[in-house]
Amino acid sequence: MLARRATTLFSTLARSPRTAVLASTTVLASALLIANPSIRNNLGSFHSSSLQMASKQYPTHLTEQEWRMKLSPEQFRVRCRLSSPHFLLEGGKKLTSPSPILREKGTEMAGTGEYDKHYPGKGVYECAGCGQPLYTADTKFKSGCGWPAYFDAIPGAVDEHVDRSWGMERIEITCSGCGGHLGHIFKGEGYDTPTDARHCVNSVSIKFDPSKDMKYEGPTKEAKA
Repeated sequence: MLARRATTLFSTLARSPRTAVLASTTVLASALLIANPSIRNNLGSFHSSSLQMASKQYPTHLTEQEWRMKLSPEQFRVRCRLSSPHFLLEGGKKLTSPSPILREKGTEMAGTGEYDKHYPGKGVYECAGCGQPLYTADTKFKSGCGWPAYFDAIPGAVDEHVDRSWGMERIEITCSGCGGHLGHIFKGEGYDTPTDARHCVNSVSIKFDPSKDMKYEGPTKEAKA
């Protein structure tokens, strides 16, 4: 069945190099999904999480192209997702893929981020996409993990989503103002902090404003849970 699908797809679409590459990618994705239940389940978890996020109306809403223009390539790779389950073909036509496209949730390399070893006395870390305040400077701590670590967020600043991708369960965190991917939360690691939680955040997902002097006011309900 897969062979017939591949033959039909290539004979119909592979009339230009660009289209041929897209078509071959589609067939490869189909083969992986059919042959490997683990991959199929992991992709399903990503797609389910993406659908939940897509249903929320964020205060800051931009199209994929607008985010590309606003952010650097690395920020876009880490923060944004491909929201449409289509491949673009020649002339702007669309080919619906036989399986959902994996939304991109990138991670910068450990120890390379601008804010990994950044420990100011005051200030606020904001969302690089929409500017919403996320973390106060006094919640940042030295975790040694290679990414900026915070023990709690400003109340209401981040949303949490169960992420069961790649055979593990984690808690993904996104900006509640625009839905941009920030990183993940890890709990119960034994850090000497008020919450024993580590918000592991990509540096490119945030920016620092030293002029704001907000202070941490205690664990939120989410952090206590």
